[in-house]
Amino acid sequence: CLGNSVQRKIYIPLNRTAPCVRLLNATHQIGCQSSLSGDTGVIHVVEKEEDLEWALSTGPNPPYMILLDGNLFSRKILMQLRGNSRISGLAVAAASDPPPEGFSPGLQCPNDGFGVYSEDYGPQFAHCNGSVWNPGGSGISYEDFPFPIFLLEDANETQVIKECFRAHNLGAAPRFPLCAMQLQARMHAAASTVSCMRRSSLQSAFSINPEIVCDPLLDYNVWSSLHPINSSGKVEPGQRLVLAATRVDSHSFFWNVAPGAEGAVGSFVALLAAAAALQAAPGAQRLPRNVLFVFFQGETFDYIGSSRLVFDMEQEKFPLRLENVGAFLELGQVSLRNDSVLWMHTDPVSRQNASVDFQVKTLLAALHNSSSGSGVSLREPEFSQPLPPSSFQRFLRSRSIPGVVLSDHRAAFHNRYFQSIYDTAENIGMRYPEGLSPEQRLRFVTGTAQALAQVATLLARALFSLAGGGAGSESIRADPETVTQLLYGFLIDSNNSWFQSVIKPDQNGILGPFPQHYVAVSSPTNTTQLLQAVLGNLTGTRLNLSREECQNPGKTPGMQPELFEYWWVQGPRDGNSSARIPGCVRSGARLSPALSPAFELRRWDSREFSTWTESRWKEIRARIFLVASRDMELLTLFLGFLVLLLSLLLTFLINSKAALLFGPPPGPSGY
Repeated sequence: CLGNSVQRKIYIPLNRTAPCVRLLNATHQIGCQSSLSGDTGVIHVVEKEEDLEWALSTGPNPPYMILLDGNLFSRKILMQLRGNSRISGLAVAAASDPPPEGFSPGLQCPNDGFGVYSEDYGPQFAHCNGSVWNPGGSGISYEDFPFPIFLLEDANETQVIKECFRAHNLGAAPRFPLCAMQLQARMHAAASTVSCMRRSSLQSAFSINPEIVCDPLLDYNVWSSLHPINSSGKVEPGQRLVLAATRVDSHSFFWNVAPGAEGAVGSFVALLAAAAALQAAPGAQRLPRNVLFVFFQGETFDYIGSSRLVFDMEQEKFPLRLENVGAFLELGQVSLRNDSVLWMHTDPVSRQNASVDFQVKTLLAALHNSSSGSGVSLREPEFSQPLPPSSFQRFLRSRSIPGVVLSDHRAAFHNRYFQSIYDTAENIGMRYPEGLSPEQRLRFVTGTAQALAQVATLLARALFSLAGGGAGSESIRADPETVTQLLYGFLIDSNNSWFQSVIKPDQNGILGPFPQHYVAVSSPTNTTQLLQAVLGNLTGTRLNLSREECQNPGKTPGMQPELFEYWWVQGPRDGNSSARIPGCVRSGARLSPALSPAFELRRWDSREFSTWTESRWKEIRARIFLVASRDMELLTLFLGFLVLLLSLLLTFLINSKAALLFGPPPGPSGY
């Protein structure tokens, strides 16, 4: 306790930070790391580019720990800092407003090499040749930095650091003590996934307490169907269904800071709303063809979720086979439409086959017919343009399936903040009037929600038509209030009254403000659990069952647990009281693994499947304190040694003269 008390007097901890961590694939390591005990440096605040010169060359007290204004966080600055021995680390103050020119730390050609286009398939489109999808991408998320980089998420903590800097570090020759910062984020893994997985495997084989140094990125895909599917059986080979898909995860430069509003959330919210609208459509349960809804996890990292589902279909570890997929519709980025336009992307290579081309034209016609009265205008890019980065590409690698990817961009992304900390609710135009309570904001229908409800309406009508529905699709309409609640829950605060009502009683820990959508290494993630709960609530049926009957469906005749999932949910509050009205929900919302086949096959050097892993670490910590000069530290050390030597000498002298100083020792009789 005394030691902790002294520590609190010396250090000011920074509690709201997000580190850059190390990720690895088959050939590289990316990200950041600190030395074993953390890196320390004198704080230097950089609010304009000219301020860097002091730390890089002229400052008298290196190494320096840079506090960088968020608007200056760029590839140019990071490359200047990397490799300079005068720099020990970097703390980035999050900008209150996103850079107007845009900021994307991702690649210009996302998931390059893991889509369908290669030297063997559409070589003219390989490596984004002629189609740079993310032209603003700086690629810094995929660089390796030898020093720690932290994001400061709390403006108050940033202000404390600046005040410490102004009080102690300003001036041409500032006097000691100086304000310093320590950043600790030591990563255990190094080199590549091959190295770290081999090391972990050897440890597991020969050690009682193995030291695992890295873990595969993994989670679960969420899927459901219009008509129930036996999860332990197999769909008949001749049965064809329509697969509607989108991605769930996002990424940024900093660990677990992945809002992904345009990159993922807008799309999966629209697909959720479309699933709900189709389920409620008159005659939907009598449609001759089934519709499968799939929400893929890990797509940011070389299509983890979609490649695993294709693998499981091929290995017959999933109720469907690839030949059961008769058509594929995917929602890409759809939240930033210009003039209500969505673009219908198709694969020009597979369409060279007359049969596939005919089926694709049927898909396009169904979409065009469904757009009437939906508020969405549909257009097609040039026939020679390839597909944008999409899960559909992983299916095309195995089979020529007719499919369409819907997006708000014809060529380059409209999203200037792709895979960044600024891809937030504000990026897709979510605005609320002043003075609304959280409950009022939850139910306030924003313009963004109305626009995405139009996309969901279009998709639901098209799926109804493709599943064999005739007249009546014009009555299908997605609910804008449902969409606005979904956007609020997945982007602003998942701890709201609606999400509280659809989860199980033991899931309250997954709720909280500012949800993040990083795929991570522990599963299922909060996003996946919430997505399954919400999908089940929107497409399922509430049953009049007791808690015991709901949680043990196999014991009750006629429950068919192989066709349905049964959830005992908290339910809404009972009026103004804190008590809830729980109940049982039956749905077809299920999970399937989203772990790359490379780890199932132990092919850690695979170039066919994703091999991304995340390094383990012992402690993540950031703190500031006052540091004395080197001369003062040496003087203190010297005085400490001197006191130690004098103490030893004094102890020796007293011990040698003990009889003289304290008298002879007592005899056997005690006298």
